[in-house]
Amino acid sequence: MFFDPNIFFEQLVSVDYIKGAALSVAVAIVALILATVIGFFMAIGRTAKQPYLRAPAHFYVWFFRAIPALLVLLIMWNALPQMIPALRADWFSPFIAASVGLGLVEAAFMSEIIRSALLSVDDGQALAGRALGMSPAKVMIKVVLPQAIRIALPPTGNEFIGLIKYSSLASVISLRELLTTAQVGVNITFRYAEYYAAAIVYYLVIVTILSFLQNRLEKKFAWTSKTAKVKKTAEPVVATQVGIS
Repeated sequence: MFFDPNIFFEQLVSVDYIKGAALSVAVAIVALILATVIGFFMAIGRTAKQPYLRAPAHFYVWFFRAIPALLVLLIMWNALPQMIPALRADWFSPFIAASVGLGLVEAAFMSEIIRSALLSVDDGQALAGRALGMSPAKVMIKVVLPQAIRIALPPTGNEFIGLIKYSSLASVISLRELLTTAQVGVNITFRYAEYYAAAIVYYLVIVTILSFLQNRLEKKFAWTSKTAKVKKTAEPVVATQVGIS
């Protein structure tokens, strides 16, 4: 059986593949948002001085880093509805199960990214903000987070790209994302090469676009930082020239 370009291009522009790709991206976006929110609080807990805050955060990171994401998805879709009757309703869809499951697992890794970014900000920055009369919340929002975001951005982008690929695991819980779409076509036609090749092209296009956007965003933050440095170094030079004249 030879590779049939007609079948390949037909699947490449099919509505099913487009919907599957959009669903994969949607799962990754929701999972990343959930992971970032949970990971932020876990990072705060791990850097806290109180043991009652550190212990749950350490346990969460240890637990979800040890469990495979595939197992979490199976538990979310198969095991939890058996124990929680409310999850047997129609609103609990494979999309919700996949997004929440991947988000819980990813939060363990995002907490480490956020924690390292927060720790990279000098303590003097927070002390200066407190000296100006800012509350701890304002210091975090206006002083620490803007600097930490620039540091956390590259690894966060990599994690998002990883989530796009990990969304393919949701095929085991009947979510018709990109890989499931290809698999359904293969099961019907037994044309492995054409259907899987179309899926590969979609993954490559998605990752390429995301990588481009990530690079642009990183350059924007780097440009802001460099501009601030240029302005800071230019002020003494201007002052010296004014003094000489």
